[in-house]
Amino acid sequence: MTMISVPDVPAIELGEQEKAPGKASWGWTIGVAAVGAGLVTFVNVTAAIYLYRGVNDLRAMEARLDQLGQFEQRIGARIDTVNNGFQSRFETLDRQLQTNFGQINGNIARLEQGAPAAAEAEMPRAPEPPALAGTTLAEASTVNAGEPDPVDAPRMFKSKVAPPGPNPSYQRIQQADGKVYYKKIN
Repeated sequence: MTMISVPDVPAIELGEQEKAPGKASWGWTIGVAAVGAGLVTFVNVTAAIYLYRGVNDLRAMEARLDQLGQFEQRIGARIDTVNNGFQSRFETLDRQLQTNFGQINGNIARLEQGAPAAAEAEMPRAPEPPALAGTTLAEASTVNAGEPDPVDAPRMFKSKVAPPGPNPSYQRIQQADGKVYYKKIN
């Protein structure tokens, strides 16, 4: 091979490559890629931390909601118990009122028929005690001076009240629109 040498021109070494204008070097490209990867890694780690915290908060809220559901069931059971008590009391009062209205209607019917209610309503008197038999009214009043005269005492009429039956129980029915009904179960 022939070599031409010109003393004014610098010599070119074969190991070096000449850089083209406008092209980046490999080191700069690798640096930019490393910075981009580091930035993506930082964003991923930050997102993972917030996601982990969010999942833990969600688990805590689910546990609280489970406790709230159990609390609602306990409160619902207690309300049902109270409602059953009120319903049975209302039914007892209703039976008593119906009995009283029946008695009142019977008395009114007797009054309309012309029968004197006072004669029918008068209760039979208790027999006279044997210790007072054959005494006069003045002597009897001195014997019973400390006690009120049974003739002058106001009479208390006791109405017969039906004994309350067994407490019926009720079933709570809640519809989709939120309305609550109670159905009687025997």
